[in-house]
Amino acid sequence: MADLIEEKIKNYRTAPFDARFPNTNQTRNCFQNYLDYHRCNKALSEKGQDESPCQWYQRVYKSLCPMSWVSKWDDQIEAGSFPGKI
Repeated sequence: MADLIEEKIKNYRTAPFDARFPNTNQTRNCFQNYLDYHRCNKALSEKGQDESPCQWYQRVYKSLCPMSWVSKWDDQIEAGSFPGKI
């Protein structure tokens, strides 16, 4: 399974269609993938497992989200004022 994930990450070009977000506005898709990335990292690091499967979420949110949003959210996480549940 890890090989399959690594192959998908290697062949990644842009965010694929996600049926949860069928509309043109991809703001929620951006935010959800940002949350999923941080939740994945947290869950796998607590278990002491490899965090490489989380790279998929990171690539998706980096292709969808404006970097100004990402840096703002990163600052909020560091300050403890991030509005999402990680």
